[in-house]
Amino acid sequence: METNTIILLILAFSIAPIFISMLMEALRKTPETPEKLYWDNSLDIQYVQLKDAKLRYIKTGQGPNLVLLHTLRTQLDIFEKVIPELSKTFTVYALDHPGHGFSSIPETEYEPELFVTAVEEFMDKLDINNATLAGISIGGSIPLLIAAKHNQRVKNVVAINPYDYGNGRGVERGNFVAWLIFTLARIPVLGETVMRFRNPMVEQEIFKGGVFEPKALTSGFLKQVWESGIRKGHYRAFINLVRNAGKWQTARAVYGNINVPVTLVYGDNDWSTPEEREQNNRDIPNSSIEIIKDGGHFLSLDQPRQVVGAITQSIQ
Repeated sequence: METNTIILLILAFSIAPIFISMLMEALRKTPETPEKLYWDNSLDIQYVQLKDAKLRYIKTGQGPNLVLLHTLRTQLDIFEKVIPELSKTFTVYALDHPGHGFSSIPETEYEPELFVTAVEEFMDKLDINNATLAGISIGGSIPLLIAAKHNQRVKNVVAINPYDYGNGRGVERGNFVAWLIFTLARIPVLGETVMRFRNPMVEQEIFKGGVFEPKALTSGFLKQVWESGIRKGHYRAFINLVRNAGKWQTARAVYGNINVPVTLVYGDNDWSTPEEREQNNRDIPNSSIEIIKDGGHFLSLDQPRQVVGAITQSIQ
């Protein structure tokens, strides 16, 4: 076989997966935007238009204001097990970050400042004052960064498994599938190709790396997150977030400016190491730390009762 023929065959086999993945993506059926929550159809789904994004959110309950912020790649439904109980004590707001869930997907850089600004604008738009900000993963890091800016709307913070370590590669500690997919996602062209080939079985394996017990992942949650993740443009936004993930560790340099009470909550099986957890406790003034047994990264799914307790106790 001639050298030129071999080269052409290699190029064909290299390029073919790219075009196949693009065709698969183009043929994906756009999911319907849910009109009701799968876990509580009595709650109204609402939307608010910010400067650069339209955010989906819910509001329920009575009492002090509580804003719940979800992890990377998930959405407000990650709090399905805790909102019913928290709404007995708080006025609860839970939102989908830009590019997540069923919020809009702006074409921008998905770095910490995008999320910090979006949450601050959200609170401004809805005039949420004297609030407890509680979140998981990047949802735990966002309120720490907002508090470091001395935002007057923030009363205290509950940072659950904040994602500010490991140069943004913490998710790769979940399991082999997570390590493989997220490692490939960081490589230009290859990452886009891999993400276009995504399927629910692989995604479910990745999510298993975020919980202590796989049964903590409800079928409704997995189905809803999958459907939101096949929206047009979603995979590009997510890849951008993954490639900017190291900036969450850089951003933690301002933690020393925080002047409101902070409760750090970690699952004992979170992706962070004990030293990374203690480093936050040392760097954040007026902070306390709580470790929850048999808890993974998605702690509101793993140990909802303990998460409710940690948030409730933070205002006492």
